Amino acid sequence: MIKQFISLEKFINKEALSGVLLFIATVAAVIVANSSIGQDYYDLWHMPLGLTIGDIDISMTLTYWIDDGLMALFFLMVGLEIKREMLIGELSSVKKASFPIVAAIGGMVVPALIYVAFNQNNPLGFGVPMATDIAFALGILMLLGNRVNPALKLFLVALAVVDDLGAVLVVATVYTSDIQSQYFLHAGIIYGLIWMLNINGVRKILPYLILGIALWIYIHAIGIHATIAGVLLAFAIPIRSEIDEKNFIKDTQKSINDFEEHIDEIPVLNHHQIESLEHIAYNYEKVQNPLVRLEHQLHGLSAFFIMPLFAFSNAGVLIDFSGVSANLMIVLGVVFGLIIGKPVGIFGFTYLACKLKIITKPDNISWDDILAVGFLGGIGFTMSIFITHLAFLDEGIIAAVKLGVFAASFIAAVIGVILILRKN
Repeated sequence: MIKQFISLEKFINKEALSGVLLFIATVAAVIVANSSIGQDYYDLWHMPLGLTIGDIDISMTLTYWIDDGLMALFFLMVGLEIKREMLIGELSSVKKASFPIVAAIGGMVVPALIYVAFNQNNPLGFGVPMATDIAFALGILMLLGNRVNPALKLFLVALAVVDDLGAVLVVATVYTSDIQSQYFLHAGIIYGLIWMLNINGVRKILPYLILGIALWIYIHAIGIHATIAGVLLAFAIPIRSEIDEKNFIKDTQKSINDFEEHIDEIPVLNHHQIESLEHIAYNYEKVQNPLVRLEHQLHGLSAFFIMPLFAFSNAGVLIDFSGVSANLMIVLGVVFGLIIGKPVGIFGFTYLACKLKIITKPDNISWDDILAVGFLGGIGFTMSIFITHLAFLDEGIIAAVKLGVFAASFIAAVIGVILILRKN
């Protein structure tokens, strides 16, 4: 339990710092886009880059390489988090998982319905207000320090994991281009090989990643958004280590004893001691959980490079409110979906389910806490921007929706902070 809490604290701290970097990257993107080099900024991200492998030709702009390529690594990390939470974390039992699952479902369904109510003739953007930006939300909680109930952070993490799973399902099923069914067999064979590695006890990460690249290529060729390859790969990464903790301790103690027995007067390690150290290093790799190790390695890359780069390449929008008025119903659907839909969905679904005795509210969280988290869930930001690029093709609509996402996320954050500070 203590190890899990320390790991959670490290995760939250990284997410908080990532939130700060995302904010800086976003502000920088908006400033640059509205400066004298704005056209150069736009031309850079729309520069075409191509890759040809056999009869498959992958040609995309630099922005799409970030959105489809680098973001696949982000979704790989998301998939690893989801699998870990389902196996050993806050979603590992019905009692633990029921409350955040109901909250997340409410936080996805109500915003989507609000968007559709505003855009009955063009409902495809319903996924935009469904998303929650975990980095920003946790960043705000961390900035508030001891004024925040620690259990609130746990609840927000669990809710966000389920929310991410919902976003993955929406991206996989709704936001796809024309399906090229001839590549399904290729992708299926590769994914089967990846699972064969798991079944046969392969714990090295590299073979999974090599096959994962091939899976990404064929998923992209099918027409399904290529980031889904990251999630599929994550579910196949094994969580069990090659040796258990007891055997690791036993072997390590033996190696340490051998190291100590061969201490001599020469100020250089002898070959016996080197062998002991190498044996410890060998077992060090084998005792680590492949899933947790890969998640840890990806988290820093995602938090401090991929997501800030994604924000800088996608958040640059001209501040022109004429585009908002021209697409007012779409923007209102997004804004009200985030500001009203998220808190109403998260609070309303959990409150109703508790009254019906379907779930039980954790004793260490108040209804005021849940309402505050509901508003923090309205910080869509990077995930909302990501889905915006999938839902719309018109650059004018995309720019207007981004402004709506920025405004809604800011308002939701302010209200959430006020509710937390008022209570404490």
